[in-house]
Amino acid sequence: MISPRFRHLVAQQLNQFSDCAQLVGLGVYVALPSASGELQLQLIQAWPERTARLEPVASGDPLLLADQQRRWLPLRREAAIVGALRVDSSAEPWSDALRARLQGAALLLSDALLLDLEQQRLQGQLEQERRQRSLLVHQMRNPLAALRTFTQLLLRRVEPGDTRRELVEHLLEEELALDRYLDALTQSESAPALPGDGAAEAPLLLPPALAADQSEPLQPRLQPLLARAAATASLQGRRWCPPAALPEVKLAAASVAEILANLLENAFRYSDASGDLGLWCLQDKGMLHLAVWDSGPAIAPQERERIFQRGERGERGAGLSGTGLGLALARDQAEALGGRLELVVPASQLAPELAACGNAFVLSLPLNAAATS
Repeated sequence: MISPRFRHLVAQQLNQFSDCAQLVGLGVYVALPSASGELQLQLIQAWPERTARLEPVASGDPLLLADQQRRWLPLRREAAIVGALRVDSSAEPWSDALRARLQGAALLLSDALLLDLEQQRLQGQLEQERRQRSLLVHQMRNPLAALRTFTQLLLRRVEPGDTRRELVEHLLEEELALDRYLDALTQSESAPALPGDGAAEAPLLLPPALAADQSEPLQPRLQPLLARAAATASLQGRRWCPPAALPEVKLAAASVAEILANLLENAFRYSDASGDLGLWCLQDKGMLHLAVWDSGPAIAPQERERIFQRGERGERGAGLSGTGLGLALARDQAEALGGRLELVVPASQLAPELAACGNAFVLSLPLNAAATS
């Protein structure tokens, strides 16, 4: 399958030879499968356009006058021939300038054809992956719906005063969060076009279904995160230090919660398994500061900026599973909100009561006048 984009490029290349009186006609052929499945050179563009369509290369007479000749320039990459440029001209020898122009056109068309075929292959692969993802999302909803049903039944059996009721409620909240992720996958657009060489990387941002930009109270978004962190710390036998009070502000709370979720996940995965960790909050001079801190060991100085880059991980994460995208995503989200995400070492620089040898990832966000009302 030859794309319209490649056909347009071929037409442009052939039309540039309209000033060459020595040329009678040009044709570009591409190796395509025939009805029998065998590769055959098939004409996709001729110049001049009024030129009669020639028979397939394997058959037919040259259809040239006695004082004319035909030559073929292969479209190839190394040993692979993917097409040919047919040149019909007068019998006179080509000038060096004409030869260079024709060879240059053949080389350009070779590269363009290979890139076009590769782009189509990748696009087909992406489409197949999209279909598989849609199928998996559809199938995941069934066990998730069953799990939510069982959780709701369990909640009915737990008395209001039972201490275990809060755990069941948090479980139901996490299931609803999974539902939102599945919705975001379903609503995501098809894969974008491949970026050109040297194009700047676009920021890592969550889809709108997960990171809505409307202003809402922050506390309800943070409470499930704190419950999750407390449960994880309890399972790991670690001390979890929540803030004394959550800030009463309104902002893009969904995005803030996603940033903190990534920071908390990193803290539990990469800090000392027996150390303390917690969330610290400060509202000061029109800014909100939220820090996820741990008691160490401190991240090495040469890694403190590098770990914010995509695919980069520190020494402590080298032997663990992961993509190296968490901090890059968190920083890009912070900047999209007009804030910043920084690493402070040691954490006690923020407040004396925090760890004197640990790390603190500080999210700083501007608050407008209505945010604290």
